[in-house]
Amino acid sequence: MELACEAARLATKAVDYDKGCYTAAAAYYYTEAAKLLKEAAEAVEEKEEEWIKKSMDYRARALTLQSPKSQSEPQKPDKLILTKSRFLFGQAVEADEINENEEAVRLYTEAVELAFNGRKMTDNKEYQEKFNYIINKALERAEELKGIKRSFKDETISKQNEPDVLQNTIQRPVAPHHATFVRSDSSKHLLVSGKVTYTKEEKEVLFATSTVNKHSFVPFMEIDLKERFRYAIPFTDKDGPLALSPKQSQQFHKWVRPEEIFSEPILIANKYIDCFSIKQTIVSDCSFVASLAVSALYEKKFGKRLLTRIIYPRKSGTKEPIYNPFGKYMVKLHLNGIQRKVIIDDTLPVDKYNELLCSFSTKKNEILVSLLEKAYMKVMGGYDFPGSNSSIDLHALTGWIPERCSLRDEPEAKINALFKVLMASMAKGNVLATVATGELPETVAERAGLIPTHAYAILDVRHVQGVKLMMLKNPWSHVRWRGNYSDLDVTHWTKPIAEELHYNPESASNFDNGVFWIDYASILKFFDIIYLSWNPDIFKYTFSTHQCWSAGVGPTKDTYNIGDNPQFKLSVDRSGSTVWILLTRHITDIEDFKYNKEYITIYVYTTNGKRVYYPRDPPPLIEGVKINSPHYLTKIKFNETPEKDFTLVVGQYEKTTTIYYTLRAYSDSPFELSKIGNPYNYVKKITDGQWKDMNAGGCRNHPTFINNPAYQLILDSSGILLIDLKAPKDVYIGFEISAIDAPDFKRRDTGSFRAAFAILELDNVPAGTYEIVPSTYEPNTEARYFLTIKASSTMQVTKIR
Repeated sequence: MELACEAARLATKAVDYDKGCYTAAAAYYYTEAAKLLKEAAEAVEEKEEEWIKKSMDYRARALTLQSPKSQSEPQKPDKLILTKSRFLFGQAVEADEINENEEAVRLYTEAVELAFNGRKMTDNKEYQEKFNYIINKALERAEELKGIKRSFKDETISKQNEPDVLQNTIQRPVAPHHATFVRSDSSKHLLVSGKVTYTKEEKEVLFATSTVNKHSFVPFMEIDLKERFRYAIPFTDKDGPLALSPKQSQQFHKWVRPEEIFSEPILIANKYIDCFSIKQTIVSDCSFVASLAVSALYEKKFGKRLLTRIIYPRKSGTKEPIYNPFGKYMVKLHLNGIQRKVIIDDTLPVDKYNELLCSFSTKKNEILVSLLEKAYMKVMGGYDFPGSNSSIDLHALTGWIPERCSLRDEPEAKINALFKVLMASMAKGNVLATVATGELPETVAERAGLIPTHAYAILDVRHVQGVKLMMLKNPWSHVRWRGNYSDLDVTHWTKPIAEELHYNPESASNFDNGVFWIDYASILKFFDIIYLSWNPDIFKYTFSTHQCWSAGVGPTKDTYNIGDNPQFKLSVDRSGSTVWILLTRHITDIEDFKYNKEYITIYVYTTNGKRVYYPRDPPPLIEGVKINSPHYLTKIKFNETPEKDFTLVVGQYEKTTTIYYTLRAYSDSPFELSKIGNPYNYVKKITDGQWKDMNAGGCRNHPTFINNPAYQLILDSSGILLIDLKAPKDVYIGFEISAIDAPDFKRRDTGSFRAAFAILELDNVPAGTYEIVPSTYEPNTEARYFLTIKASSTMQVTKIR
């Protein structure tokens, strides 16, 4: 009887999974229940016939679920027409509600025409009644809008058979929104701390980076909410089918639309996407699929839309995304500094068995996962995806704030603090997280049950009975951790820990869905990086600016001089506790994304918002480390500095190309972020300077100083002055400026001699005549130099020695 009881338990699980459309899990448990029940029947003669029959039923159901045909039943023509009619009616209601009367009438009319055709072709009484309902309601409302009073009303429609999508009555039209182009953010709750419109320069930057991998992805505007989604024939993307990866190409048979392989395709099977149903296949986008999983879990846990708010069309009223039988979808992704519009059709790649060759949901008929992946892969140049990381992918999906936390060679206190912050923040819905392995020897990876250079979704973080644990999900939906606190571990699991986590290792070992618990110590041993994405709603204020840094401005390396780097003044109301600064480099080519040759960072100085010239003079408050990621995050904590005015400097390693970037700040108190401009209207450059022979006099400590080259500067009016001197990196240089006929001006110099670069900025310089003497530290040091003089007033510069 024990076998029969266990079979009943497994059969109950199978039925639960079957009802939830988890076909793989249901098939597994039906099969196991069938095996046990057959064994039990052989031992209990009086139940043999009954249990054998039941065992065969379970096995038959398992085979049905496992059969490709179970996922590949095309939608019948009359059902497809009904779906399209419903969709058109819903779109008509949307247009009606925003006073788009002409559009509404056109859509109501199209819905009526399609429903008439559908009613003629079907023998299904239920479908006929639903077609009648659409015809009646659409005609009634269309004629109201055109001012025609109907002379009859079809009363034959059964109210109880109304389609779900039509149950909501048409609401009173509301005032239309006006199309605008304003600063957008992932959260509507944040206040913009500054101007809400874009400058001409910013618009040029945003449109310059709208072409990504030869396709156009323009900024998402309010007018795009009126995008057309119905067509006479199924929509086909003008950009053509996506390029396939080599693995896909080997198995590819054809592109299909959802109705060709699913009997009733839907965008979302239930209210929310289930994170456990999301499965990666042969596309190398584990970080993206892990990002989908943590986003889906957030939606379900906190009841807030994240993934389901970025895809269109939507149902009128509830704004829930809906399946479009006409095959067109619009996805809103955060790309290159702003939300952008990505248009796709619904064709998906399959093999000869009609099995999808892309990521999908294991819930029958559900297609949202495949469509979101397709939209992102289109941006990335096709399914032949070079790989990414979840901070990049989650930012594109959600607009949340990306952060990269290395687990290697970090102080123990920092590692422990990371776990504590992650556990508290995940519980509040303030952060999404994934974790990634690095290179692992094959034998180590196989023994541990881990995949090298692979991303895993972090579903839960707990501190139980003194043990730090994480629940992870492999995007493959199989292959699990085999070490401490795995389902195979019989050493570390205790009854109190298992009960507090509502986890049964023995039961979990029956079915591998890629989900497992792992202790934090093992995370630190086998994994390299945790990628965090922070909810912008933890802040109250935000502001962004979109800029261009030309390759021809400033030196290739900023080792000696950062004066030509983009710089910004940040002024903060210290009523808050912190400001986060996110630098995002725009990427427009897949090769750039694939090889990540550009390294970026942010330096923070407490210089009252004034331009900084030397990288380490004054020492930076935060000296950013250059990384080859599109995103760089730095945090200014007010408890670490008394200042309220900062200078932010964008840094780049070996600048060789023009880059476009977005600088965005987040804070819990008001602030101002502005670009530090160039106040110098007049510039004189000496490019043929040279210390040679007698005029290589050295510094003022030597009697030969008077032999150095000298220049006369005449300022026509008082103002500000900036002088810089450049020479080879192995030459220590400086200069001084003294007044010839300005008695109130005292001689100034650049201070300690420096390698390669020296600069002096002066305020309130009186009108008059001055002498500038550039020199090396040691006499007889021969070298060429460049001398640049910038002033806010007109000036004349001549060489006098």
